[in-house]
Amino acid sequence: MSAIGGRRSAPTGGGLFDLPPELAIDTDVARRVIVEFIRGQLRQAGFERAVVGLSGGIDSALVAYLVAEAIGPERLLCVMLPYRTSALSSRTDAETVVERLGCTGELIEISSMVDAYFGRADSGLVGAVGPDGLGASALRRGNAMARIRMTVLYDRSVTWGGLVIGTSNKTESLIGYTTIFGDAASALNPIGDLYKSQVRQVAAAVGVPDAIIRKAPSADLWPGQTDEAEAGFSYPELDRLLFWLVDRRRSPEELEAKGFAPDRIKWTLKAVAGSEFKRQVAPIAKLGPRTAGLDYLYPRRRPGSART
Repeated sequence: MSAIGGRRSAPTGGGLFDLPPELAIDTDVARRVIVEFIRGQLRQAGFERAVVGLSGGIDSALVAYLVAEAIGPERLLCVMLPYRTSALSSRTDAETVVERLGCTGELIEISSMVDAYFGRADSGLVGAVGPDGLGASALRRGNAMARIRMTVLYDRSVTWGGLVIGTSNKTESLIGYTTIFGDAASALNPIGDLYKSQVRQVAAAVGVPDAIIRKAPSADLWPGQTDEAEAGFSYPELDRLLFWLVDRRRSPEELEAKGFAPDRIKWTLKAVAGSEFKRQVAPIAKLGPRTAGLDYLYPRRRPGSART
């Protein structure tokens, strides 16, 4: 049975959040499917351990809970990767998750790595990129932070002996609110088919702390930054629009008839189309008779792939 359209949870979000009725899912089914997906993907790749970058936000918290359920907390490493301007509450919320799960947690500050590249205007430090880095925009710095965090996670995956598990949700992926080779990079992504509203619903079902579920989603790129304020949308509204646009294949005219604002429809269509390249592997110029990813295709589990 599909998680969408099965037994539905209360559309109110239990008072924790706003859950549009059409996005309500059977959390038992979703949980079971995702947990088995994690186990199966790790097994196929020949791994027994996993690494999760834990930000203190709901997406990474939910993934940590689901991975711990799938393989046991003793096989999970959660890495906290704050920058010097990151909110203290992000760190404390992440530490709460580690404590409740009983998994291994590590704290690795990325400030020196980011500042070594961009420099610091407040201290006059010129980074590797030169004076240009001192005036780097918040977006440019944020993308670099995301990629540095993923660099650290993949390095820790070597020492821990586990796969890096992704934490990007469906909403972020569809509108391109991700960084290529940053938060969008991973060996597998358990929550990639859950809209943000559904992430909240499953998080409540598995026991993610209420404080994490309630707080405004944020990439924590600068003090006070939130996803919805920066991008100018509310997740419940955007999730509904994406659901009818993508899952139900409604036309712009049909979306407008459902009450969605024309400017919001236009923005969403542009965001989805403009970020298509982020959701696909890099194209290859075909020259030979069998080209990797085109006509030389195998599942992850193929003869000779076992790690022994």
